[in-house]
Amino acid sequence: MPDATPHTMTKLAILKGALLGGVINAVINGAIQFFILRGSAPIPVSVDSIGTETHTVLGSSVPLAVSLAMILTAVAHWTTKVPKKPFVPTTLWLVIKHGLFAFGAVVAGAVMWQRIMGTVEVSLGTAVLILGIVAGVVAAVVNYMTISEIVE
Repeated sequence: MPDATPHTMTKLAILKGALLGGVINAVINGAIQFFILRGSAPIPVSVDSIGTETHTVLGSSVPLAVSLAMILTAVAHWTTKVPKKPFVPTTLWLVIKHGLFAFGAVVAGAVMWQRIMGTVEVSLGTAVLILGIVAGVVAAVVNYMTISEIVE
């Protein structure tokens, strides 16, 4: 990760750090999802019902994305070493905003997937890959948005 001193906290340095964090989160959360989902393949990506008890890949990605967005926003605030805006109200508002944004984006993506592709079952490896990508994208975007917003 680039040195987080005031003279290097440029948009490019923030982007590089966010991308690295996204890759790390993708690998970690992909591994976690592998252990959670093993033994349950094939797994549907989505199903055509809102009130189903069927475990789906995109259904699992919603709480994953929301919790990551909210937790990583707070973590980014506490681990940023340069002068920054106060946690309350700035970062607290970002925690809520990023959680809602992640929820809306993932649910909208899942609805569009279901509408266009229908119900598709995938292997455990593909399910883990999809969930890892979701985690990585959420981590990178949230980290970039948070640090860009809180750095003075």
